[in-house]
Amino acid sequence: MSQSLANILTHLIFSTKNREPLLADKDLRQRAHAYLAAVLKDLRCPALIVGGVADHVHILCQLGKTQSVSVVMEHLKTSSSKWLKTQGVRTFSWQRGYGAFSVSQSNVASVVSYIEKQEEHHRTDGSMIAADILELEVCLLFQ
Repeated sequence: MSQSLANILTHLIFSTKNREPLLADKDLRQRAHAYLAAVLKDLRCPALIVGGVADHVHILCQLGKTQSVSVVMEHLKTSSSKWLKTQGVRTFSWQRGYGAFSVSQSNVASVVSYIEKQEEHHRTDGSMIAADILELEVCLLFQ
């Protein structure tokens, strides 16, 4: 076979610096999510969904066959941080770390649903990324 094929589905999670609610404005948050999806498209890592709440983002994307998670995250954070500053959030920055988890094709629908329900989830459970990860792992394990 002369072509290379890859379907590496990745769930990325990252937060604003110090978990500040810098994306509290829903309109700004939606535009930021659209911007992140556009960056991923440019990197040939199409987003299946981008979501989140005021202090963190969840992305499910297909990692491009020539990309590494660390390079994708660097591009996402750097470009979106600069863009958000042009949108009036002068002190914007992302926290240094991130979570990246592989997702099987059979679990895509569950992860998409989980990301779609972030606002509802955090309205009742707070905004702890560690709790997000644990809940997602349990959801996928016992599905």
